[in-house]
Amino acid sequence: MSNDIAKQLECLPQLTRAELLSLWNEVFGHPLHCRAHKDFLISCIAYRLQEQTYGGLSANTRKQLRKIATEIETGSGAGLDVPRIKLGTRLVREWNGDTHEVTVITEGFAYRGQPYRSLSEIARLITGTRWSGPLFFGLRVSHG
Repeated sequence: MSNDIAKQLECLPQLTRAELLSLWNEVFGHPLHCRAHKDFLISCIAYRLQEQTYGGLSANTRKQLRKIATEIETGSGAGLDVPRIKLGTRLVREWNGDTHEVTVITEGFAYRGQPYRSLSEIARLITGTRWSGPLFFGLRVSHG
């Protein structure tokens, strides 16, 4: 990180709220139209300053984020909280004394020589009950 941007970022927490709002207007080109906590202002301004110095998100990343936002708005993002897993990754889970191994393949997942489209199908097969596959295999943490 260049010394200039590092110094700017280091100074942000010492600025008053009024100074941060003025800086917001300067770096974003418009005033902030809502009440925001000072830490939020600092984070956003810091990100924007770094973005102006080093560049922003790639076109592909912006496209993926727009797609995710649309899926959230429309409620069609059923798999949004499932992380992408590299091909060939092995997921291992012990259940009732048996070890179960799943491999990530192009079509989804392989379990005991058979392809499956979702981890939830495999978790249901193993447990005999409806499970979230990502939760069962430890890819997601329960929020309940």
